[in-house]
Amino acid sequence: MSSDIVRPHAASGEPARSAGRILIVDDDYAVRRALHITLFDQGFDVSEAATGDEALAIARVIKFDAVLLDINMPGKDGVQVCRELRHAFPRLAILMLTVRNEQDDRVEALDAGADDYVVKPFQMRELTARIRAAVRRVQTPNSEIDAAISIGDINLYPIRRVVQKLGQPVHLTPKEFDLLLYLMRHSGLPVSHGRLLASVWGPEYSSQVEYLRTFVRQLRRKLENDPTDPRYILTDSHVGYRFTDGAGLTDAVPPR
Repeated sequence: MSSDIVRPHAASGEPARSAGRILIVDDDYAVRRALHITLFDQGFDVSEAATGDEALAIARVIKFDAVLLDINMPGKDGVQVCRELRHAFPRLAILMLTVRNEQDDRVEALDAGADDYVVKPFQMRELTARIRAAVRRVQTPNSEIDAAISIGDINLYPIRRVVQKLGQPVHLTPKEFDLLLYLMRHSGLPVSHGRLLASVWGPEYSSQVEYLRTFVRQLRRKLENDPTDPRYILTDSHVGYRFTDGAGLTDAVPPR
């Protein structure tokens, strides 16, 4: 394990930092240090690793809220490390950092278990916003998972299986509800077609993209003021869908 790994800061007498514990994984030292300094200044506890194997070793002994994982690294690449982290730590937030903006690369990262991806070069404000959103989801106690989910004008009650818009009931079929629930529980994050289909319908449906698009169109008709210009359910660069309140940062494209 290399000597430049930085353990979380815990100086004697220093107040506990509550923004979250982050692991930066990148073989570029300059990138790691720049991210480390910025995120520490934002209130995060930060550790570093230069390789995938180092990241996996550290993650076994330190509980992290989120990992920033470079997709291009010597040895185990980011996608392989992502799969291993997701298998070992199901609730860990994983954000991929990549210079590759091709559809296949993003789909591969999301299907490996990544929660989000950020294309280099990126704005630190955008990256920090995405990290904070991911950490909030990780830090939500299990007891709150069935609490009401409220985003914009939409309220969803998982136990009662009720959806309201501006206080008025929205009548959904069982699968429409399950699809909306999954999207709202992952709000702000891109979810690939395959991941949505496998999670809501089962792995045997993972290639049925047109099937998914039909259900998304139905949800937009019931939830959006203008289904052709959606505020909530956005198409994310031909990769999948992202649920948003319209105020978040997104690379979304017109609906399909």
